[in-house]
Amino acid sequence: MNGIESEWHQLKAHEIRGTMFEDTYDLAMGVIAGLNHRGAKVNYVLKRFNFASNRQANPKVLTT
Repeated sequence: MNGIESEWHQLKAHEIRGTMFEDTYDLAMGVIAGLNHRGAKVNYVLKRFNFASNRQANPKVLTT
């Protein structure tokens, strides 16, 4: 399994399990919050990347 698949499984199983989201924006914010929570547990820093423009995303827009 690819490393990201394992991380996605852990995120779904532990961070956003059982959560209902109103729309895709709320889902995205839930995923970001879950990743931030997982990162804080093991003391690593997350950087967001805007794939459409090949630039780092604006962290002020994507913070929860």
